[in-house]
Amino acid sequence: MFRAKMIAALAATTALGVSAATAADLAARPYTKAPAYIDSIYNWSGFYVGGHIGGASTNEQWVNSANTTIFGDLAPGQGYRQRGSGIIGGGQIGYNWQANNVVFGLEGTLAGLNNSGTVNNTVFGAGDDVFSWRTNLLATVVGRAGIAVNNNLFYVKGGYAGVNNRLSVVDNVPTTGSGSQTHWANGWTVGAGWEYGITRNWIVGVEYNYAAFESQSYQLAGSAAGTYTFDAKPRDIQWAVFRASYKFDGPVVARY
Repeated sequence: MFRAKMIAALAATTALGVSAATAADLAARPYTKAPAYIDSIYNWSGFYVGGHIGGASTNEQWVNSANTTIFGDLAPGQGYRQRGSGIIGGGQIGYNWQANNVVFGLEGTLAGLNNSGTVNNTVFGAGDDVFSWRTNLLATVVGRAGIAVNNNLFYVKGGYAGVNNRLSVVDNVPTTGSGSQTHWANGWTVGAGWEYGITRNWIVGVEYNYAAFESQSYQLAGSAAGTYTFDAKPRDIQWAVFRASYKFDGPVVARY
């Protein structure tokens, strides 16, 4: 009787041990589906505003086309070309669209510059026909296209450029006279640059641009009788600037 009870107890203990081991083994093998991997990338889309500053160079040209005044000393076909450099600074506003790593955009800029020069025509003496010119306001409206490499954007741009251009003359020998005129000159521009997103909203970069403009007629006779007319223009303006912009948040861009 005692032997039978011992056998029954051993059997029960073995069964409980097997059941516990089986339960522990099942609990140690859970299956969980791995979550999708999301790699966030820099988002270039959205509106931005900012400013820029740097250096600019103007290649100014003026050629006489008619002279019937007493004081004017240049004949048709005669003229000058001079390059003047200075500081340029202004602001930009634009919008970018991003598709994968391709970025397209539109941008407008307005900048002041102090490019100017003076040429002294010494046909009749040291103080004769002093010409002065300046370009002091530059505007552009361009399209941009670039390739984004995470926080880096390498781009090219092109479109419209316009500049405020002034030409004047003062004659002291042998007959005095003076005159000046200012025109807005239309043209085109191309450029290239690099930008870097230092935060989600702040962007810095550098940029180089080239612009060329149309020739216009400047009447420099002033109050004198006759005409002292020049075909004048900025043959080109070149400028390199450092840029900083604040970008407003655009749509979230993610890569799985």
